[in-house]
Amino acid sequence: MCGRFSLRALLDDVRRHLQQQYQIDHFADPVWTPRYNVAPGQKVLAVLNDGQKNRVGSIQWGYVPSYAKEAGATTGIINAKAETLAEKPLFQTALAHQRCVILADGFYEWKKTDSGKAPMRILMEDESIFPMAGIWNVLTRSDGTKVSSCAIITTSANVALAPIHDRMPAILTPENEKIWLNPLVTDWETLGALLRPYDPDKMQTYPVSPFVNNAKNDSMECIRRI
Repeated sequence: MCGRFSLRALLDDVRRHLQQQYQIDHFADPVWTPRYNVAPGQKVLAVLNDGQKNRVGSIQWGYVPSYAKEAGATTGIINAKAETLAEKPLFQTALAHQRCVILADGFYEWKKTDSGKAPMRILMEDESIFPMAGIWNVLTRSDGTKVSSCAIITTSANVALAPIHDRMPAILTPENEKIWLNPLVTDWETLGALLRPYDPDKMQTYPVSPFVNNAKNDSMECIRRI
């Protein structure tokens, strides 16, 4: 599963990435801060296509299905398995019409060792921002307020991550990302082929401090190599 990740980019870097990768020219967030330890229930930066252009926004990490009566701060499904995604009625509408990517520059997994679980950080070799395939939904609460939420899709681990964990986020290549965000593409044969383990030669891993274990900790110490 993917239970924590980071997006430590500065606002100008995020804006530049959104413009270059998604042709999103205006992204204003007066309270933007780099994130080192994003946890379920918190807001994440997601990109979707509305049928005409790409859009970006902050939505809750934790997919809340439409039939839910209420959505608490930490309610929701954080991961959806690529292998069973198309089979579950819970996700079928989102898979066909409500796909997104969640932006990150690293994620964490915990490796089993003789002395317990050791946190590891996984990122691109060049430490760049990357897109994790996701699905989203909007729930209208009984009081009329709306909750936008999402889940990260996971797939089997590549050979670089397999010694750490057997799952990883479905990270998309630039070419596959365009297909994933295209709302005109709805067939599972095409979409499912995109959700594959990412090229291990383009990734790196390193151990970090148990400081990251506490979701309340959100600083540079979370990503420091040890």
